[in-house]
Amino acid sequence: MIDRSPVVPPPGPEGLAPALSRNIDALEKRETEHQARATLQERLAQSVTSFTGSMASVYLHFAFFGAWILINLGHTPIEPWDSSLVVLAMIASVEAIFLSTFVLISQNRMAELSDRRAKLDLQTNLLAEHEITKLISMTAAIAHKLNVKTPADDELHQLECDVAPEHVLDEIDRRQDASS
Repeated sequence: MIDRSPVVPPPGPEGLAPALSRNIDALEKRETEHQARATLQERLAQSVTSFTGSMASVYLHFAFFGAWILINLGHTPIEPWDSSLVVLAMIASVEAIFLSTFVLISQNRMAELSDRRAKLDLQTNLLAEHEITKLISMTAAIAHKLNVKTPADDELHQLECDVAPEHVLDEIDRRQDASS
């Protein structure tokens, strides 16, 4: 009896191919490691940023500022202590200074992670481009051996050349310099 099962097993019940599942696991593991290396200050900044970016923070601010304004404009039986609302403005200003600093710290950390992912994407794309270029060369050799002509024959020389990223970057820089 001949085994006709595929070389790579079909996706599991979750619908993901095993290689894709492995890649997701590897990226999640790396993300967990990256978070574990965060300093206390970075974790604090992320916690503050996460809370201030939530609806709970909006509700808390609405209640706090609303109560402060109502009390100090004399709309409650509580004695006003900031009738000009200058103290409230100062509190809001100081809070804004600190919150913007926490947000910047969190954004810097997110930018670092984004840069790392972009580098991974670039390396993966360069590797895929190199592999595709080799496949084109092999396919063209097979077609030549079998004397098969295709509409792409005129472009094969270009397609069989590896992309040199440094030359592409040089050309991008040259065009940017020319346009400015």
